[in-house]
Amino acid sequence: MEKPLTKNIQPDRAFATLADYESTGGYLGMRKAITDLQPKEVQQWVKDAGLRGRGGAGFSTGLKWSLVPMDADAPQVRYLVVNADEMEPGTFKDRLLLEKDPHQLIEGIIIAAYAIQATMAYIFLRGEYHLAAQRLAYALLEARSKGYLGKHVLDSGFSLEIVLHTSAGRYICGEETALLNALEGKRATPRAKPPFPLISGLWGKPTVVNNVETLCNVPHILQYGVEWYQGLARCVDKGTKLFGASGRVKYPGLWELPMGTSIREIIEEHAGGMRDGYKLRGFLPGGASTDFLLPEHLDVGMEFDAIAKAGSRMGTGNIIVLDDKTCPVQMVLNLEQFFAQESCGWCTPCRDGLPWTVTLLKDIIAGKGRLEDLDRLAGLTRMLGPGNTFCALAPGAMEPLQSALKYFREDFERYIVGHYDEVGVV
Repeated sequence: MEKPLTKNIQPDRAFATLADYESTGGYLGMRKAITDLQPKEVQQWVKDAGLRGRGGAGFSTGLKWSLVPMDADAPQVRYLVVNADEMEPGTFKDRLLLEKDPHQLIEGIIIAAYAIQATMAYIFLRGEYHLAAQRLAYALLEARSKGYLGKHVLDSGFSLEIVLHTSAGRYICGEETALLNALEGKRATPRAKPPFPLISGLWGKPTVVNNVETLCNVPHILQYGVEWYQGLARCVDKGTKLFGASGRVKYPGLWELPMGTSIREIIEEHAGGMRDGYKLRGFLPGGASTDFLLPEHLDVGMEFDAIAKAGSRMGTGNIIVLDDKTCPVQMVLNLEQFFAQESCGWCTPCRDGLPWTVTLLKDIIAGKGRLEDLDRLAGLTRMLGPGNTFCALAPGAMEPLQSALKYFREDFERYIVGHYDEVGVV
């Protein structure tokens, strides 16, 4: 099986019910984990498989689980939290999994919770995902009626409850500690680290936060084995991934492909290439908070280290295409307005720096900019960069801006000197 994540997604049905899911081997991975393996062994399986987080950071999932204190002196209450607050512009991969195959996530949650011996799990769902909420709620009822949730799962000593929590929104909830604050009913602001959530997370207890797509990989690793999972990839990163493309391509969408698939294959083969009359000028490889890359990078594989070497991040793996008739300056302004609006205001660089960035960009586009404004923008990308803010929101916001200044500087300058031709608008 080459596409485990999407094997149950069929065009002729709304979503996979429990019966549909079990007919293709669903919950066999959970049975293996709970009946045949110890929690530490499940952690080792996932670590050996090479699964890395699919939310953007790319941290080893099995290693993350293994850092949870589980000895006799450790807190006996632990939590698993699912980050389903998919608010990264240009990213829509988790939505597909949530709406079309909710039991895959539930099985992944059960296995992960067993691996860290958590008896309570929370799905923190983006508030706008109404259909996903309905189908998850239905799937949870099905799983509970079958005995997969509740006391003594599969007649074992392991018990688990899963709570579906619908978020009130805000992009900052994608940051795991802000998510935990929101889940506790507090203002969604990031926490100081250390302590990290693995030690002191939800209500001060050890907590693992995993992305939806990450957990959806777990059942297949347990069912089919480590070597099988490793063999799916084309690179050092393992498994498959949901890659997407949006913008002026012929067929915007999502495809489950091996890790290491080239950007060229995703854009030209799966997305059908550029629409007639448009040419590729650049792209954001992993959602709105990644650096622009150029057509010369098309043959780079979609893998964490390769994208980093090219000067960007793989992020969520959802590509946003920039065509030759879209103004990159206006595209960046659109993104910076979003990030400025979504700042939680907790730290000064983000709270004040992002609105200032928006003001400078608006002035430039309105013909009121000066060449020294480009130096000011470049300075902001450094002042709001990694290590200068409380969390990664502002540094992520600076990635499309800093790369646009690098690759598309002449577009900025044309606005300033008054010779901007009608390249087009976003």
